[in-house]
Amino acid sequence: MSVIGDALIVLWGFLLIILMGIGGFFMFRKFLKQLPKEDGKSNMDWEAYYVEKTRHMWREQEKLLLEELVAPVPELFRDVARHRIVGKIGEGALKKEHEIITEDILIKGYILATPKRDHKFLRKKLKEKEIDVTPYEHLFKLSRNNYAQNWKSRYEKN
Repeated sequence: MSVIGDALIVLWGFLLIILMGIGGFFMFRKFLKQLPKEDGKSNMDWEAYYVEKTRHMWREQEKLLLEELVAPVPELFRDVARHRIVGKIGEGALKKEHEIITEDILIKGYILATPKRDHKFLRKKLKEKEIDVTPYEHLFKLSRNNYAQNWKSRYEKN
């Protein structure tokens, strides 16, 4: 009985260490996003800036499309994902000096803000809505890892 009890305690200890490690990893990632960059603002500061600056540019139709696109994200993470995507869409709209967020800007920003694994769902949803994905193929071919480096210059070329 003592051997089984000792084994359970050791297993419980490993489980706690693993769970704390996973939690610590995600907390550390959030901490890194809040560190200021060369310009004095963090990634999260810029994200909030773009969301706030473009809040008035959203029409109801684009808001509904965005909600459809973020629907498959688990509800626990949906608000965070929506905020990040809206920030990227807003950044693109402000850089190109648009007056309103159009469907085209929304789709481009969504592609830039989401990992490659989510693009399959986006393609399916756009096909359902009878939206041609051909103009966005160059963005689909890039991976999210490539967006972090030089995504702005590639986006501005098109």
